[in-house]
Amino acid sequence: MYYDEGRTMESIAGTLQVSRSTVSRMLRDARAAGLVQISLRPPQAHRVEELRRRISSQFGVQAHVVATGAEDERERLRIVAQTGASLLDEILEPGATLGLAWGTTVAAMLGEARPRPVPGMRIVQLNGAINVEGSGLAYISAVLARAAARWDATVHQFPVPAFFDYAATREAMWHERSVQRVLEIQRQATVAVFSVGAFDADVPSHVYTHNYLTSADLRSLRHDAAVGDVCTVFLRADGTYRDIEMNRRGSGTPPDRLARIPRRLLIVSGSRKALPLRAALRTRLATDLVLDEVTAESLLALG
Repeated sequence: MYYDEGRTMESIAGTLQVSRSTVSRMLRDARAAGLVQISLRPPQAHRVEELRRRISSQFGVQAHVVATGAEDERERLRIVAQTGASLLDEILEPGATLGLAWGTTVAAMLGEARPRPVPGMRIVQLNGAINVEGSGLAYISAVLARAAARWDATVHQFPVPAFFDYAATREAMWHERSVQRVLEIQRQATVAVFSVGAFDADVPSHVYTHNYLTSADLRSLRHDAAVGDVCTVFLRADGTYRDIEMNRRGSGTPPDRLARIPRRLLIVSGSRKALPLRAALRTRLATDLVLDEVTAESLLALG
């Protein structure tokens, strides 16, 4: 009568022929016993739920849309990374092999992860990190060390360039036993965590701002109509990637191999990442998606 019909305590007391204080006590006891649970839904909760439902239905992914309430892109990224870290914490279990694709978003997610030991856990790097200046290993080593410390896990690095100068060099390296060992551990991954990179994101994607791509590389990508990358594998707007020239020289896990990993967590924040995000979702790269409401709206606006 009180919660469903919206009646006052005085009205209920009259119907039951008890005092108002008795009705008040009964309602209090019902809450204490768990018969009644009260939750608060902020004004934007309905909108966020509708965004989640539409994205899940359209792209066949378990979407988690975060209402950040933040105007600043970096603050939105932090809140999305926090939600992604919580979801990953639920997914991880003893004996897991976690594949990590380095980048700005994944590094932010690791910074929010809850420290706890996960027995028998392994972490494997999904894409090379050496750039055209020969650096990049220090960055990825710090990212992987942070992950290992969070979960008391063993780490398997992938010490090769993000992009080789020549496709033939990459093919030769892939025959080396040390590289084949890492590739095999990548294939054994049970969980993958990654984001999408965009050429003009407000919070810059690491691969586009730290000397990984030359001006000739960028011209080649524009010529091939690439819109961004996943695991440093470039995609077109429709999700195709196989005949993009730069991918012949890349060391990232290609979409067909990434899609074989059972749980694939994609974390994205930034409205300018909507186009590469749609490409990734069209290729069915994710089983789980975490994004903020602004990015969700930009994604759906693309159609």
